[in-house]
Amino acid sequence: MLYVLRTYSIVKPMKILKAITLSIGELEQPVITSYQLGLIIFNLYKTKIYKGEPITNIQKEVADSTIYNKIIRLLDSDGILIQYKGLPLGAAYSLLGRSHESIEDVVCIIDPFSYVSHLSAMEFHGLTNRGPSKLFVSSPAPKQWKIFALERMGKDLKKDCKTYQENKMPLLRRTVIKKIGRREIHRFSSVHWGAYKNVKGRSMRVSTIGRTFLDMLRNPELCGGIDHVLDVFDKHGRDYINLIVDEIDQHGGPIDKVRAGYIFDERLGLKFEKEKSWIKFAQRGGSRRLDASSEYEPVWSEKWCLSLNIISEN
Repeated sequence: MLYVLRTYSIVKPMKILKAITLSIGELEQPVITSYQLGLIIFNLYKTKIYKGEPITNIQKEVADSTIYNKIIRLLDSDGILIQYKGLPLGAAYSLLGRSHESIEDVVCIIDPFSYVSHLSAMEFHGLTNRGPSKLFVSSPAPKQWKIFALERMGKDLKKDCKTYQENKMPLLRRTVIKKIGRREIHRFSSVHWGAYKNVKGRSMRVSTIGRTFLDMLRNPELCGGIDHVLDVFDKHGRDYINLIVDEIDQHGGPIDKVRAGYIFDERLGLKFEKEKSWIKFAQRGGSRRLDASSEYEPVWSEKWCLSLNIISEN
């Protein structure tokens, strides 16, 4: 008689705290928010499995705020989590062994709908050599931010979203960040939430080249001033003209098109595809200004009907 020897792999059960610690360790980011921790704990309690291994010592079907707070205290006492300085208690934690965090990454983790913009984006894209003392970021206004947060939670939790909230697990909430360390954070909110890109290998997001130039026209005071903005257009406008024109044509308003049209046409002497359609937005008798942050001056472009309200340095 032939006997077949069968071998069985013995799967050792894992304790919940170890599963949570390993899940946190998989994150490629310097800090973690209370909401991100809540998702990890909630999902491990729900599945009771970590990478195919069963989790023991789970006595409840669903994690709640009492369990969450107990786990956070244990992780804190073990040094795995450290309260991030300068933020409200429990908003975010530094992770063990992640001491070399970038402020840009930290802000984009804490506010998942923000991105680096204006003068900080100009520096990132190599458009300016001015290293801003502040970090400029764009983020939706509070009311819109809340809508985005509810949508994100619905996407993350799906049918369990209501259960998660009923058990008072940490929600995705807007944290006001005024300063990190010695660096001030300038948060710009607008109904015009712009185009951004994810930076490879980082948690940072930054406005695209085209969007950065559009922001320069709309808010020159956040981009080094109008003289610096025009200098950047002089040096780099030709190189990025297609990206700039595409962004402004799709997402810019009439005044944005008039300002960009004047700069490309009369200041730089460049021809561009949208000139004929943009010139239609020039309006005679108005008080449109090249510098959105300065007063009207009686010096203008006849073609683009635009006040050239630039204070001469001469």
